[in-house]
Amino acid sequence: QVHLVESGGGLVQPGGSLRLSCAAFGSIFSRYTMGWYRQAPGKQRELVADMTSGGSTNYADSVKGRFTISRDNAKNTVYLQMNSLKPEDTAVYYCNVVYRPTNTAYWGQGTQVTVSS
Repeated sequence: QVHLVESGGGLVQPGGSLRLSCAAFGSIFSRYTMGWYRQAPGKQRELVADMTSGGSTNYADSVKGRFTISRDNAKNTVYLQMNSLKPEDTAVYYCNVVYRPTNTAYWGQGTQVTVSS
């Protein structure tokens, strides 16, 4: 059973930085796409960034140039470095992993990121 453990959320001032981590357990994640979604109050969940097992990345236009996704396959961990944070980045951030041979998706419990002065 796949289990995802997120950490790194919190409160930060505009212009600040945070780093989210998501450790995955219960499978061999070399064949998974790993990424992050977010959901702000009253809005739909949206893709922030993801990375394939081959290292290809995909970013939402709103975070390009500010956020960087990376993964450590030896640790089954995906990271999201968030710089130049804006109030509109405030949301619950969810780790997501997808087993590509079957497109089976798993979700973390979510971590709150609040950008406010």
